[in-house]
Formats: sequence, structure tokens, C-alpha cells
Amino acid sequence: MQCIKHNITAFAHEGVMECGCFLPAVNFNFTMSGKVVLTYFNGRGKMESIRWLLAVAGVEFEEVNMTKHEEYVKLLSDGALMFEQVPLVEIDGMKLVQTKAILNYIAGKYNLYGNDLKERVMIDMYSEGVRDLMEMIMMLPFISPDAKKTKLEDIERKATSRYIPVFEKALASSQYLVGYQLSCADVQLLEITLMLEEKFPTILSKFPVVKAFQGRMKSLPAIQKFLQPGSKRKPQPDDLYVKTVYEVFNFKH
Repeated sequence: MQCIKHNITAFAHEGVMECGCFLPAVNFNFTMSGKVVLTYFNGRGKMESIRWLLAVAGVEFEEVNMTKHEEYVKLLSDGALMFEQVPLVEIDGMKLVQTKAILNYIAGKYNLYGNDLKERVMIDMYSEGVRDLMEMIMMLPFISPDAKKTKLEDIERKATSRYIPVFEKALASSQYLVGYQLSCADVQLLEITLMLEEKFPTILSKFPVVKAFQGRMKSLPAIQKFLQPGSKRKPQPDDLYVKTVYEVFNFKH
């Protein structure tokens, strides 16, 4: 039972502007050698931040959506999952696992990871803070209805007292969280603000700097495209998503 809970936590987690100086110093038209293939569920979870980053980098990708336990077992038997966990991303002839490692590779490859070691560690700190919030939201579909209300209250309290104020301060005198160009931390911050607004529509009302940042980010052409209906952005998880996760891991709840 403990192993199953660990799997669900690990797998079910489960992340610019055209207005003047905020245009990022990054080229969105990249050429790829070979296909980029994402293996996960047909839902957000930990893969969604990877989808976001690839979209912002202008990288086309294909998806393999697991629906059966046998598919997961085959990945294990093939040795594709180093730690028996997804997401799995095939890119540049490699099979990458572990969400942070995947995001860092994509960010580094497409100039979304700062200019030096000091910028990268700041980007990592902001990104890890964002992921703290994301993971709390990602677990909501897997908890009981009775516990959900309390958990939502906890998320809102922590978001408004611990996390969003940090980003509000960081962006008060800068267009970006770190340095003078767009980074993966900016992309992930946009993603979490949208996730939070899905649960708490007015949550940014007391954070005008973050709200303005969100608006600028959404005006980027690559992000505009990703936010359109029919894109590869996934909707909020529903009962089918939860059912599929349990079936893939052969856990009856």
C-alpha cells in the first residue's frame, strides 16, 4: 500500500510578451533531430510542465498515453524507466526520466536556463517553489471528497502567504524572475498561476505584479497558441484520468 501511494504521488503530479522590452532573448524556431515522444497518461500530472516548456521552446512532440497496466509493465521490462516512474521523454536519442532532470535538459537546450551558475540556482529555487504548489494541486483528484475542502483551504493559505508573495517581490523590479531573459521558472510560474485560478478565481487580486506578469506571458505567441482549444495542453483531471492512473498501476481504490 505504501508503495502504491508513493507511485501515485510520483506519477500523478502531478510547467514572452510582445509588449516592448519583455520580448525574450530566445529563438522559438528550433529544428529537431528526430521525434520527441512523451509517455504518460492523457492528463496533466508531472508531464504538463514538460508540455508547457516544449511548447514555449517551439518543439513539436508526440504523445503515448498509457491506459493499461500491461503497458506500464512493458516499460519496466524494457528497462525504459530507471526508477520505475513516469514521465518518460524520448529526446535526442535518450530516454529521460525524473521530471526535474527532464525540465532542466529542455531548459538548457533552448536557452531557458539562465546565463551562468548563479542564475541557474536561482531559477531552480523559484521552480522548486512552484512545484511545491503544483504537487499539492495535483494530488487533489486522489483524495477523498471529505478531505478535499480542507486541502483546498490549505493550498490557498500557503499560496497567498508563503509562495505568491515571493514571486510578487521578485517581479516588482524586473520583467523576469531571474536575469534579463525568459527562463523555465517564468514558464512554470505562469502555469501555476493558471492552475490556482482554476481553483480560486480571485486569488491574484491582491498580487497585481504577478497578475500583470501573467498577462504579459499570455501574450507570447507560443503561449497564446498553447492556450487555444485543441492544443496539447491538458484539461483539469477528471474521474477518467484518476481511474486510468489506478488501472495502470493495478491499484484498486
